[in-house]
Amino acid sequence: MDNFPELRLRRLRRTGAIRALFRETQIDVGDLIYPLFVVEGSRKKEEIASMPGIFRYSVDLLPHEAEEIAKLCVPGVILFGITEHKDELGSGAYNPQGVIQQAIRSIKKNNPELIVITDVCLCEYTSHGHCGVVIDGYVDNDQTLKLLAKTAISYAEAGADVIAPSDMMDGRVKIIRESLDKNGFHLIPIISYAAKYASAFFGPFREAGQSTPQFGDRRSYQMDTSNWREALREVEQDIAEGADVIMIKPALAYLDVLRKVRDTFHYPLAAYNVSGEFAMVKAAVQKGWIDEKQTVLEILTAIKRAGADIIITYHAKEAAYWLSHI
Repeated sequence: MDNFPELRLRRLRRTGAIRALFRETQIDVGDLIYPLFVVEGSRKKEEIASMPGIFRYSVDLLPHEAEEIAKLCVPGVILFGITEHKDELGSGAYNPQGVIQQAIRSIKKNNPELIVITDVCLCEYTSHGHCGVVIDGYVDNDQTLKLLAKTAISYAEAGADVIAPSDMMDGRVKIIRESLDKNGFHLIPIISYAAKYASAFFGPFREAGQSTPQFGDRRSYQMDTSNWREALREVEQDIAEGADVIMIKPALAYLDVLRKVRDTFHYPLAAYNVSGEFAMVKAAVQKGWIDEKQTVLEILTAIKRAGADIIITYHAKEAAYWLSHI
């Protein structure tokens, strides 16, 4: 129906104040989670070449970084550990004195209000770089589950607020939930990487976490990038197994999946704005091709508009500053 000139949709775009009044999607600092990479040793702050402005920190430097994050009102962090000792069973992941266990205790001691989420996977701790136990060249699902549960308990004992399994083994949410409950951690929620795709956008993370597979790839356990119906099955299964929050990873190339999950399930939904997505923005900014603030806030708005309640992003600190100064 042609109602012009009586109907003029531009009336609600005329000024900044009017646009803000009728804005449908609002990004808030409270939506954001900041990833932190933690290394062994002391006085280490190592910039990651493919992720400008992102660093690996030794545990002794974490309180200062955590304090900065808290001052920006970013509500939480998700931790990834890099260990010098790697073995076939990823024992560093569930070592009570491991780098992540130390990091949890340090952050909770110095910044107790900051939510600490721990990624549960073995890839950063295995000598072969895969996310589980390798038997005859194949990642064995059921043998891996036992070690994932052991890792989750170790993190909970160190003081983690939230457990986030990212390995994509079948049944891992169930065994982690049962193990947490059995050991008195029934109040600790699980954010499940329910639909984690075997994505090319993970490249910079593998440099950051020193977790590149030494043979093959992760396509036998991470999801095929072409599938969306399978994502709904993965999400449904993880909810049935006890996940409190579900996650889609990556975010930008999978906004359609994010929206389909949002429309299908009435559960808290997270999205991971991953390293490759971050690196592309930074590279274009360095070339002077795009405006960083406008681009980042537009990306985060798109992820939230697609349905995310929580956004894990390496842009969190910058975005928090920009949002507080708009």
